Amino acid sequence: MERERSAGAVIFRREGGNVYYLLLHYESGHWDFSKGHVENKEKAKEAALREIKEETGLEDIKFIPRFREKIRYFFRKSYRKKPKSQEQFRASAPLILKEVIFYLAETKKEDIKLSCEHLSFKWLLYKEALEKVTYKNAQEILRKVHCFLLEHENEK
Repeated sequence: MERERSAGAVIFRREGGNVYYLLLHYESGHWDFSKGHVENKEKAKEAALREIKEETGLEDIKFIPRFREKIRYFFRKSYRKKPKSQEQFRASAPLILKEVIFYLAETKKEDIKLSCEHLSFKWLLYKEALEKVTYKNAQEILRKVHCFLLEHENEK
């Protein structure tokens, strides 16, 4: 079985006593956090920082200590040539185990220089972000982030 490693971050900013979370709209249609493949000899946090810069243009990122979450899931790698049926797809597309490490990162900037990998972005309050993010594992990461920030509010 093939394996892939990615890293990313839940990026947030504070404004007027509120916390806003950054969601990216991916070309495949889903809403998620900034993330991407860990390249050769790269550490996960280095990959997350590089991906944030590439995907959002943000460079003033401050990683929040003591937050690191890992998710795992399986997916089938699709190819440009579409199979004729779901059965053909399952038979021909390799199953991949994907591991993604998420960090928590704060920025002061609202402006984003979106990469060509994405259609759009939104800064959303917690409840709006929770409704907008597409995948359940990303929703769980956002819940953990929100609880973490509430628990450590007085450490700002």
